[in-house]
Amino acid sequence: MPRRTRVVIAIAIYSRPGCHLCEEMKAVVQRAVRVSGVAATIEEIDISTDPALEDRYGVEIPVLYVDGKKAAKYRVAEEGLARMLAARLGSTSR
Repeated sequence: MPRRTRVVIAIAIYSRPGCHLCEEMKAVVQRAVRVSGVAATIEEIDISTDPALEDRYGVEIPVLYVDGKKAAKYRVAEEGLARMLAARLGSTSR
């Protein structure tokens, strides 16, 4: 019988220290992952350490990527993100 592989969703949050919206998004993402029950990696990327990222994002942070696709900027609703993660899991497990 073939072994079922568990899909892991890659989440990246582009942010910088001292950004209150970034801290809020990080908390929302963590709760949404927990509520949705998906397996996910959450990478926090500090744009202040990379001039190219600073140029690209500037003050337009936080930015949320899910599996390499931009999912949100500034704010994200926990319920909507949890639904999106669960749907993403369903679409990748077929």
